[in-house]
Amino acid sequence: MRRLRVLIFILLGTLLYGCAQEPDQPVRLGTNVWPGYEPLYLARDLGYLSQSVRLVEYRSASDVLRAFRNKSLEAASLTLDEVLSLKALDIPLRIVLIHDISNGADVIVANSEIKQMDDLVGKRVGVESGALGAFVISRALELNGLTAKDIRIKAVNVNRHEQAFKQDDVDAVVTFEPVRTKLLAFGGNEIFTSKEIPGEIVDVLVVHQDYLDRHPQIIQQLVDGWFKALNYMQSHRDGALDKMAERLNISAAEMAASYDGLLLPNRVENNELLGGDKPKLADTADKLNQSMVDMSLLTDNVNTEELFDARFVQP
Repeated sequence: MRRLRVLIFILLGTLLYGCAQEPDQPVRLGTNVWPGYEPLYLARDLGYLSQSVRLVEYRSASDVLRAFRNKSLEAASLTLDEVLSLKALDIPLRIVLIHDISNGADVIVANSEIKQMDDLVGKRVGVESGALGAFVISRALELNGLTAKDIRIKAVNVNRHEQAFKQDDVDAVVTFEPVRTKLLAFGGNEIFTSKEIPGEIVDVLVVHQDYLDRHPQIIQQLVDGWFKALNYMQSHRDGALDKMAERLNISAAEMAASYDGLLLPNRVENNELLGGDKPKLADTADKLNQSMVDMSLLTDNVNTEELFDARFVQP
């Protein structure tokens, strides 16, 4: 009888422990088409991501923002300005990884008659109706002594950038790779690039705080898979370019060109940017924050404290 009671207690304890353990909930990670996010898909195709990671590709960054805001996604790959716009809505989130830093990959491409920013006065400029497009055109106008009143802004989703430009629906478009390379090959003129605003366009991986608290091990697997893909890109460059180009339906040469304007920080560099009492990326975020307030993209400065979580990128 005593043995029976002991066995019952053991069984009850096991059942209670099992009930207390929340099963792993897969992380749905949303992206739009962008070379800086492509190593995620390379990692998936190479088997570097666990089955607990589900990549969801959207047509535009605006769609990714909306899905993350509505919690249809647990994680998202976004630009830093987009993260600040979410933070302004008091959405608890953390930046756990820096994907890339734009150094010429975000651009304004105009038709052959437009040679410089001053020539945009009175012209139709296609801009995606999201934070990044608004930020790029605002900074470009600001740096060239122009305002939004000097141009005719036309909302064009990123999946229509190439079509709108080639069909002459717009005179210029705020776009990025891989569309940039295609429009330049079509005869477009590059009149502004992110090289003119160094360090201001940063792509990061953000995760909802509540998911991060419950499933840190899945996020660690995701980040580790990302860095394995970066290592593969270095050691098997041609093979990596071929795989990524095939998925995006572009040539390997176009794929290689799309990375010319991007910096992809490795694990050590990620840790340097995200770690410490005052992360280096925090300075960038604060400057970007103020810039967005000055351009009326945000109504007030947001609190960036506790926004950065470097534990997943530690060497």
